[in-house]
Amino acid sequence: MTLDTFPKYLLANAERIGARPAMRHKDYGIWQSWTWAEQRDEVRSFALGLRALGLKHGERIAIIGSNRPRLYWAQTAAQSLGAVPVPVYADAVAEELAYVLNHAEVRFAVVQDQEQVDKIRSFAKDIPLLTNIIFDEARGLRDYDRQGLYGFADIQARGNALIAADRTIAQRWEDEVKAASGEDISVMLYTSGTTGRSKGVMLMAKAAVRAASDTVAFDGLNENDGMLAYLPLAWVGDHYMNYAQGYVSGFCTNCPESAETVAQDLREIGPTYYFAPPRVFENLLTSVTIRMDDASWIKRKIFDHFIGVARKHGEAILEGRPVPLTGRLAYALGDLLVYGPLKNVLGLSNIRVSYTAGEAIGEELFSFFRSLGINLKQLYGQTEAFLYVTCQKNGAVRSDAVGPPAPNVDIKISDAGEVLFRSPGMFSGYFKQDEKTAEVLTDDGYVRTGDAGFIEADGQLRIIDRAKDVGKLRSGELFAPKYIENVLKFYPNIKEAVAFGDGRDFVGVFLNIDLQAVGNWAERNNIAYASYQELAGHPDVYKMMAKHVDETNRRLADEPIMAGMQVKRFLVLHKELDADDGELTRTLKVRRSFVAERYQPLIEALYDGSAEKTVETEVTYEDGRKGRIRATVKVEDAKVYPAVKADAREAAA
Repeated sequence: MTLDTFPKYLLANAERIGARPAMRHKDYGIWQSWTWAEQRDEVRSFALGLRALGLKHGERIAIIGSNRPRLYWAQTAAQSLGAVPVPVYADAVAEELAYVLNHAEVRFAVVQDQEQVDKIRSFAKDIPLLTNIIFDEARGLRDYDRQGLYGFADIQARGNALIAADRTIAQRWEDEVKAASGEDISVMLYTSGTTGRSKGVMLMAKAAVRAASDTVAFDGLNENDGMLAYLPLAWVGDHYMNYAQGYVSGFCTNCPESAETVAQDLREIGPTYYFAPPRVFENLLTSVTIRMDDASWIKRKIFDHFIGVARKHGEAILEGRPVPLTGRLAYALGDLLVYGPLKNVLGLSNIRVSYTAGEAIGEELFSFFRSLGINLKQLYGQTEAFLYVTCQKNGAVRSDAVGPPAPNVDIKISDAGEVLFRSPGMFSGYFKQDEKTAEVLTDDGYVRTGDAGFIEADGQLRIIDRAKDVGKLRSGELFAPKYIENVLKFYPNIKEAVAFGDGRDFVGVFLNIDLQAVGNWAERNNIAYASYQELAGHPDVYKMMAKHVDETNRRLADEPIMAGMQVKRFLVLHKELDADDGELTRTLKVRRSFVAERYQPLIEALYDGSAEKTVETEVTYEDGRKGRIRATVKVEDAKVYPAVKADAREAAA
């Protein structure tokens, strides 16, 4: 049997490591486990039930919800029948959800709970092909009209009944899985929609398997590893790491009880393999900082001392570089008193391999976690590549680059500075969008990433910004908004930043405060506030933001190419940018053009010299209702510093 589909790996793992755990899920505070043999049985019964319900080869089936074993099993069951799972973001509003389901032409949807059933039914007229909804959690659905509505267990019961009636049917299902073609589409993942409507990325089974196999070998993943599955099912990172790499390596995928219990569940599971975007690491460091601010002076003294030791020797010890004996002894004591307990509290004690991606990560933040002995690395990926385009090797890790090409990936930079790639997991095309597919492919078969970057002397790729966002100020100076935004977001008090300046006289910036970090600061400084809006507009918060902007400008002034991008005016937005309001994608990337259009009056205030601007903004509540908030937003000036000349900087060094 050629292992070129994930259902084939399911059968192989059930035979090879059948007694080892394949999946865990925490429910009502108790961890439930399924071995690979048990997971095969669960998938088989559901697949046979789906077939009895009418699911056919080549049809699309939506998967909507949080990280749950049954939703992962539904994907494998669909693939075993030659159908195509289409994971959808669980937090998508009903209208957004309806668009994806209609575009994907799904007839079946497997959902987590009542919330997803309600969203689908509220837009039923916009999804005419969808006739069958299968739910995992029955709570709240007892009195619903059951036409076209089924419980997951009911579908499995149908499959088990078929097996009981005909003992050969189970073997026939396995034979069909073994005979399946790796040329079939394995999954369809929708892009985040940063630049417009999401596109359905079709990934071929054998390409997805090969891509996962390459990186499993690269990091030495095996059945003894484990990972916490807490990122959205619809995101390529989850499908790649928790699903594809899980099947290929045989490691155990652990599903948390809920989004609110992820931190606790991480501590209980103690995974060896971990992924988190920079924002998660920022939040972890913020929580550590807050706890230490509230600790006794002696604990703060010990913590600060040994963190200093870690910054000096930690990364060198992690990478096996020479370290003086005194440094090793001091670090060992720090591991006993600080680093070990801290990693245990964070749930990172057993980490063997960890990655971050999605945004630039601050050098200090990156070094902090690596200095604790956590093998944190960077990768750069895209849905169209089935994630990995680059990844860093152990011992060759930098915070300002994202690594050399991943195994069997080919990268080049176009004449316009755009990053192009070819990879084993390269997509087969966009569903029903041949023109878009043609636009993104070059004549020689490379994929245009839309990102501007360059390759360093050591072979590592550096990403500057989205190619279409890089522009120039009116003076002719370079304007790369993402670079400015990332420098600002290195401060834990700033959650989001949006920079403007292309074709203008100077750079202006919108800032979003981090409510947790700034709220804790306000509490410690006896600053009362009743809402995000009130805290964001507080004079002392503006002083804090002004200090961060000033430090950012000083840093930009030290880089001759970036010195012209210093921020001259800024404001703190009266509301958090939100995916439900269309301001962010479901992967929390800023929809720059949408934000510019929505907040045009505030952009004008940045550039017309206004000291403040009164605006009214529509907001979407969690239940889908809409409302409006009114605020007077202050605009502040920032000091711009002369660029430091290269020879002066070298002399200072």
